[in-house]
Amino acid sequence: MKIANFLFFILFTATTFSQELVCSIQDKETFETKIIAVDGFLEKEFGKTITAVGKTFLGTPYVAKTLEIDENEPLVINFQGLDCTTYVENVLAFSLLLKNEKTDFTSFTKTLENIRYKDGKRNGYASRLHYFSEWIANNEEKGLIKNITSEIGGIEINKTINFMSTHRELYPFLKDNDTNFDKIKISEEFLNNEAICILEQDQIKANEHLIKSGDIIALTTAIKGLDITHTGIAIREKDGRIHLLHASSSGEVKISKEPLVDYLKKIKNNTGIMVCRAL
Repeated sequence: MKIANFLFFILFTATTFSQELVCSIQDKETFETKIIAVDGFLEKEFGKTITAVGKTFLGTPYVAKTLEIDENEPLVINFQGLDCTTYVENVLAFSLLLKNEKTDFTSFTKTLENIRYKDGKRNGYASRLHYFSEWIANNEEKGLIKNITSEIGGIEINKTINFMSTHRELYPFLKDNDTNFDKIKISEEFLNNEAICILEQDQIKANEHLIKSGDIIALTTAIKGLDITHTGIAIREKDGRIHLLHASSSGEVKISKEPLVDYLKKIKNNTGIMVCRAL
């Protein structure tokens, strides 16, 4: 290794494993490769951009809890393993970079941070948008997406959301941290003062024609205290049906073999979906 490259490696490692940012050399290189790969993907219909970007991640392994790195909550950049939420966040971030004609790494990190954190401000563990229904509401306030569930046949339901506070032992930076616990309770109180609109499972097929490729799909659940169990991106396949492009817990980023309607019927406790459209 040349001296100049060796010095760059030391400097880059030092800055990217700080309290502010966690990003490996491999992930930085992946960013550079992907920003070239998605060049030219911008479409007038933004949903097509999102699905094109989303498909570049096909085959990426599913890895859970990649953000649970440090109690100081650094911004984690990880393209080597994605869960369902980090997959959607990264796809949206790359798509927004294309829309805003940005290609630099700093713009990407700022965009991702804005998407992932409450009001776009990373301020510890509890500032992350842990509940996906809050992720939807907060990113709608930012003007990044629009919750269209009510427009496509959704109905309002009232459900108590408190899974994190009633299962704090499952969360490493929550179980022994009362400050984080109190802040998570505030997020839950916010959600419990808002009605959740869902397109019920038995109503999806009749309204499927209103869902577009690139829409963000969130799977609602009957599990006590929980709002969403999974998320992904709608994609209309050659059969004319909406399928789910997602980081599947069964292994990797993939497109569901069966249409979304049939895929959901196999998921225990699923009650329907929420649908959002990037603006």
